[in-house]
Amino acid sequence: MKLRACTALATILTLTIAPVTAVAQQAGPAQAQGAAVAEVPEFEIEFEKFTLENGLEVILQVDRSDPIVAFSTVVHVGSNRERPGRTGFAHFFEHMAFNDSENVPRGWNRKAIPDWGGSRNGGTWSDGTIYYEVVPKDAVDKILWIDSDRLGYMINTVTEAALEREKQVVKNEKRERVDNRPYGYTQEVIRKALYPEGHPYSWTVIGQLPDLQAATLDDLKEFYTEYYGAANATLAIVGDIDIEEMREKVQRWFGEIRRGPDVQPLAPMPVSLSETRSLWFEDNFATLPELRLTFPTVASYDEDEQALNVLARLIAGTKNSPLYREIVEEQALAPDVSAYNNSMELAGEFVFRIRAKSGTDLDAVKAALDSALSDFEEHGVNELDLQRIKAEQETVLYNELSTVLGKANQLATDNEFAGDPANSIRTAELLRAVTAEDVMRVYETYIKDKPSIITSFVPQGEAALALEGAEQAEVWIEDVRADVASEEVSQGEEAEYAKTPSQYDRSEPPFGELPLIEMPEVWQASRGEGAELFGIENDELPLVTFDIVFDAGSWLDPQDKVGTANLVAAMLNEGTATKTPAELEQAIGLLGSGVSVRADATSVTISATSLARNFEETVALIEQMISSPRWDVEDFEREKSAALTTIRDRQANPQYIAAGAFAQLIYGADHPQGRFSIGTEESITAIELDDLKSYLDQMLASDVRMHIAGDVSRARAEEAFAGVTALLSDEDIVRPEYEVAEQDDEGKVYFIDVPGSKQSVLNIGKLIVPTTDPDYNPIDFANEKLGGGISGDLAQVLRIEKGYTYGAYSYLSEGTSPQTFRVGTSVRANATGASLDVIRQMLQDYGPTFDDAAVELTRQKVVKANTRAFESLSAKLGILHEISEYDRPIDFVEQEQQALVSMPLEEYQRVISEYLAEPQMTWVIVGDAETQLEPVTDFAGGDVTVLDIHGNPVEASADAD
Repeated sequence: MKLRACTALATILTLTIAPVTAVAQQAGPAQAQGAAVAEVPEFEIEFEKFTLENGLEVILQVDRSDPIVAFSTVVHVGSNRERPGRTGFAHFFEHMAFNDSENVPRGWNRKAIPDWGGSRNGGTWSDGTIYYEVVPKDAVDKILWIDSDRLGYMINTVTEAALEREKQVVKNEKRERVDNRPYGYTQEVIRKALYPEGHPYSWTVIGQLPDLQAATLDDLKEFYTEYYGAANATLAIVGDIDIEEMREKVQRWFGEIRRGPDVQPLAPMPVSLSETRSLWFEDNFATLPELRLTFPTVASYDEDEQALNVLARLIAGTKNSPLYREIVEEQALAPDVSAYNNSMELAGEFVFRIRAKSGTDLDAVKAALDSALSDFEEHGVNELDLQRIKAEQETVLYNELSTVLGKANQLATDNEFAGDPANSIRTAELLRAVTAEDVMRVYETYIKDKPSIITSFVPQGEAALALEGAEQAEVWIEDVRADVASEEVSQGEEAEYAKTPSQYDRSEPPFGELPLIEMPEVWQASRGEGAELFGIENDELPLVTFDIVFDAGSWLDPQDKVGTANLVAAMLNEGTATKTPAELEQAIGLLGSGVSVRADATSVTISATSLARNFEETVALIEQMISSPRWDVEDFEREKSAALTTIRDRQANPQYIAAGAFAQLIYGADHPQGRFSIGTEESITAIELDDLKSYLDQMLASDVRMHIAGDVSRARAEEAFAGVTALLSDEDIVRPEYEVAEQDDEGKVYFIDVPGSKQSVLNIGKLIVPTTDPDYNPIDFANEKLGGGISGDLAQVLRIEKGYTYGAYSYLSEGTSPQTFRVGTSVRANATGASLDVIRQMLQDYGPTFDDAAVELTRQKVVKANTRAFESLSAKLGILHEISEYDRPIDFVEQEQQALVSMPLEEYQRVISEYLAEPQMTWVIVGDAETQLEPVTDFAGGDVTVLDIHGNPVEASADAD
């Protein structure tokens, strides 16, 4: 419970983590004696905390690294404050709070902030709700105005029409994230079984749709009155601010907000199980069987929480963990395993999750899990793995605090729930104090021989794969019908009310001084023929992030063996000639580093993050990965099997189905950008280990671009990467040339049936120019108003006005070959036809209605958004990628801004007409044919081509009866 002062109280706290060096110990064959272990550096968090007279707690922190400011408001109310029959209400209220308020114009909460160059969002979880923004510093007063109005002055503006519209938006979110997704109902089944009826965690955060549909204005007002007072919230502001000036502004904007009733904290409500309960469910969208075991544990801040977190990593989170060795390596039942502890305000859950290979009996998976746990009981904790987890956590801590928004969210959340804005540091200290004895104690207390909730989610028609003796789970499934006219909603009229009196002028404040935008200093060095190094030095945190990009990717895959590059990337993670996969993973983790390898259509990228002091050691390990891969046959077969499992897993996912079909139609099935880089079942089956070895030779002969951002100097970087460039081959390779398919699908409509879909996934677009083309940026600028985020026309109409979807956007892909313009959204199934009509009309009207006001809006939005372009290390790395991949000048951001500022209306209209014209679009719809093929056919004038889930025609056309 946090202490609240009745008068303002200023406090400045500085917390320090003293340096700690772990000592490596010999602990079995997977470790090397004397292995390097990360030293934890000293770290401080300095901030000012004070409390207004109305009880609002405020945290201020200065960060002048960029001309931006982040705001985070955490309200201590989540779904645990709901009651049966009104589930999902906390999340629904979060949505409603973004709509209108007394002094802010309708819709500005969602639309204006992106137009000012900012970003904004919110979130609800079991215990709380958060609202947050990041804006250029000239918009600080405007955010204080909006945030304070949302917290204190929104309830009078809510109308019946707004209530009904937002119900549809939230219902669409549930359909998209739960109902239309594989394993989406798992959490609902677990919570109903684990927690007794009426327990605040016995329902999910998003709740049940009937409860949501039944919500009334009186319910909304009662919820606001009970929980949305200033005394139940924390506000954190971090960025380029003056502390004293900000204190005065916070007092003005937030000091008058009603205090509200004192919301008493809820005491922990742990649960226990008298016996194990096993449940099974046939999942309409799953293609693989999945097993989960959920054990009740402890609430947040319990003395056992950190030991349980460590246990999860030790038991299933690494390649040296007993679950991985038994289930993935030895029995080959699944491509991966996971475990996690989720401690919440009232109770906690420890979960094992195994998504098995296609056709695998979950009884075999359960037996393998039991065997792995027996092995853990016999051999106990691996001490070196324990040290590694602690070292990795330090890097996680720094990453969480590496942006102004990350700092604001962490400070506000820690203050509201732990009573300490710097609790994350203390959490890290507690984690480092965890011993092997602590880990075994919590395992024996909460897991060993304890009852659990077991769920078997299996594909439709494969109930035999569920655990023997399991009972069938009951899930309420919505019936989305085509004839439900009651779900046609609109914004309606604005509410009539008397404004709440204020001693201040609460009208919109003006912008402050426009912040100057300066690119960070970029250095560049040639490392030989075809090898370039780009860097940005930044010493704000003792972190560095870097990557090595080989211009290869699936572009170099043989046509009958697509997926080779993806398997090479996977195998580079599977050890070296002198290190097993577990030993390599451990060596990286002991440095507090993380390394990943991935392949896409055009490149293979090795990415890494490390503590700056361990940069050279991390690069040296990557050198070993590249120069001497382990090429173990068993590892290779396991990675092939994992790729096949992933491919099958995607085959019932409407989002993947739509994206794959659209790409294939635009580029052709043989073009690297017309297919998934992971390959197909046929191509993966054909790949041999020698194919990977040959591919690696080609990869090392390709051009390579290296990028680094963080607390490392140019001299250190050049020296460290010298070993990598020495591995490159000077052999000439022939890079295949691929012709893009003939663009003969303009105006055509394609439909793919996924029976039972609660939503239809829409992909609409066409081929445009490469990113390097002079027209690319003008097209990108012209698209901003149409689909650039929540403030874009598509989201404003389809979500805000119509309530058809949770989100609708349009965007350009990036690359040196011809790229695509695409509109993407998932709409309520029975709004499919109406949504297609709206999108077509918007595309038709976009060019003719694009005027001088739209030009000015685009200029302001894009220019101001660039103030956030360089904040994080990953964003800085992105800038370096732009320079290296597209041969841009060092100051390209300033040059592009100047081009934007000088771009006339006629140029916008030209590129819209030439590249975004509606008749040129290809339309791909994935949904339930039984209910949606008819309205899609009507939209298409009777001519729809039906495709299978792989994008191949199943019949020439389909005319609905």
